[in-house]
Amino acid sequence: MTTRRALGDILTRAEVEQTAGTIVAMQEASGAIPWTTGEHTDVWNHVESAMALMVGDQREAAERAYAWVRDTQRPDGSWPMKIVAGEVEDNSGESNMSAYVAVGVWHHWLVARDEAFVHRMWPTVRRALDHVVSLQLPFGGIAWSQEWRDGRPARVNEEALLAGSSSIYHSLRAGVALAELMGEPQVDWELAGGRLGHALREHRELFLDKSTFSMDWYYPVLGGAVRGEAARALIAERWDTFVEPGLGIRCVSTNPWVTGAETCELVLALEAIGDRERALQLLADMQHLRTDEGAYFTGYVWPDEANWPAEHTTYTAAAVILAVDALSDATPGADIMRGTTLAPDFAEIGLECGCRREAGSGERVAGATRRTA
Repeated sequence: MTTRRALGDILTRAEVEQTAGTIVAMQEASGAIPWTTGEHTDVWNHVESAMALMVGDQREAAERAYAWVRDTQRPDGSWPMKIVAGEVEDNSGESNMSAYVAVGVWHHWLVARDEAFVHRMWPTVRRALDHVVSLQLPFGGIAWSQEWRDGRPARVNEEALLAGSSSIYHSLRAGVALAELMGEPQVDWELAGGRLGHALREHRELFLDKSTFSMDWYYPVLGGAVRGEAARALIAERWDTFVEPGLGIRCVSTNPWVTGAETCELVLALEAIGDRERALQLLADMQHLRTDEGAYFTGYVWPDEANWPAEHTTYTAAAVILAVDALSDATPGADIMRGTTLAPDFAEIGLECGCRREAGSGERVAGATRRTA
């Protein structure tokens, strides 16, 4: 049986479009896409949902979502962590959330090849990534958040999250690809990306210890900083800790709770390193979270045989759609996590961690436009 045929046995194209429709149904008039109806919106999950809408043939809704991104960005390039029905509930800004807009815009370009859209979004991307790289710590990780007081940026929380920094690495590669498309090279982003990639490969012990969370396990692979044999070894390390056969993966190793979004992110990470058989199995395993209407519950607590929380979340639906797209190559955006259309890995130069590295033959030299295969 071929991979494509096996995927069709899990979800059809019609079912993917049905799921995209459940995201549109929860989108607010402003264009915001909250976690679920009445809940808060954060820009990372909002952008992921917009990407899924592009895959699910809901372009108009996706572009209303990106208009919301432009309208709500703050002057420093960040977004509030939580916005509920247009009102800011948490003013602080997470760096990985701000960075992710670059991934969404690059994904839109891959799917639609709309230069006018990229031109509209480019100032937003530029401000966001300039802000994010300003938060880089000496060892290469990115400070995970900045507080806001009296309507102004305040104290930076000078610790880095492994999952968040891994996502930022992905965003920087998308941002540099956009910069090339715009003819506006961003050398500072490339230098920051080189230092960040080095930290994610060589200094994971310097990030905050969140090792009970599955995201800390697979995100260095999902974000693209770790690939090849190192990626396969990293996935093998904690497979038995997090994977529950027939159900999906745990969100937290200590809790008997599998979550659909984390499961589909692991699907994307596995697909990116060529482990398609296990990716397909995990995608199939998590379908018990699907409703007849095409929405998805967040997770499942198996001792209680209960979905928890008892709500359908846009980010879970979005992760499913993006995982299906990656496995099927149904759209030109299917590569977004695999990353062959992104800027190549950055040269490890200008390190401040005490290591001494030279740019390797397969790395990008800052300011260059060469791509690797």
